[in-house]
Amino acid sequence: MRIKNLNLKNFRNYSDESITFGEGLNVLFGKNAQGKTNCAEAVFYLCTGVSARTKRDKQLIKNGEQCAEISLTAEGRYGGMEIYAKITESGREFKVNGNKITRTADIMGNLFSVFFSPRELRLIQDGPDERRRFLNVSISQLSKPYYTALSRYNKILEQRNNLLKNRDLDTVYETLPVWDAQLSRYAATVAVKRAEYIDMLAPLANEAHTFLTDGAERLELSPEKKYKGSETELAERLFNELSATYERDLRLGYTATGPHRDDIDIEINGADAKTYASQGQTRTAALSIKLAEVEIFKRLSGEYPVLILDDVMSELDLPRRKKLAMRTSGLQTLLTCTHAERALYGKDAVKIKIEGGAVKR
Repeated sequence: MRIKNLNLKNFRNYSDESITFGEGLNVLFGKNAQGKTNCAEAVFYLCTGVSARTKRDKQLIKNGEQCAEISLTAEGRYGGMEIYAKITESGREFKVNGNKITRTADIMGNLFSVFFSPRELRLIQDGPDERRRFLNVSISQLSKPYYTALSRYNKILEQRNNLLKNRDLDTVYETLPVWDAQLSRYAATVAVKRAEYIDMLAPLANEAHTFLTDGAERLELSPEKKYKGSETELAERLFNELSATYERDLRLGYTATGPHRDDIDIEINGADAKTYASQGQTRTAALSIKLAEVEIFKRLSGEYPVLILDDVMSELDLPRRKKLAMRTSGLQTLLTCTHAERALYGKDAVKIKIEGGAVKR
């Protein structure tokens, strides 16, 4: 799938702008705080329905305006596509090929995208929330059943946590098994899908890491918890775990067991990357995971995703910049940087200068 055009109206610092992309490398360059990342963010939002930078959609609306409108046209092996989004203070509206999308699950999976920026170092450095968020966004693009199960799991989890704060213990003990039966069923789907995804991701990430480091380092990924058995068997086991921890959960006031507490183990040459990795190792490991994500999309969907590299070149030394350029050859890539020539390395590219929320043609 290739994006042909992007239209931005009152999005972040853009008033009304249209950008045409080439099929290969597209370099969005200009000084800092001009709108390069905002453009990349808009593409990712249209692909996934979520921002890579904020959880609050209303922050995407330009100051002083009532709404933002963004759209893109794309071409793939199954034909053309148009995705449109209107964002207001009170909500949003999505359309695909003119048809209104009412379910968030139907936003994902129309056009795949992988986003990488220096902020993605949180994937290694920060707590488990960041790694779960990475899994959730990536797998949800590929699997609507996963997104549906995750959404229902989170809603039931919230209701269970509210129940745990109830001081009427008779009501709590009577009601918990009802919630737990539903929670464990959706938890099993989430856990199994994540485990399958990590099984695919791990060897691809290690291969990318080996390439970027010239074989000097080995990257290993594995689920913190090993979920074995069918979804039915796992649901029963999780239900029993929940039942056995009522007193602890009541004391804590929240549910301490389930996929919402899981993590990914990440090791570089056998050492825990979260604790011992240097800044350079962390950067390379995070990039390797994202490059592996690209290959998974190709493997499962038959097409490469749009790769968004936001201010990545400034974070890499020269040899790894060249390695990255080699690795992404043939992909449609949106690359933001301050100087276009530093990113090209002799490759053909569409150069797009951004200045003050506008394209300087």
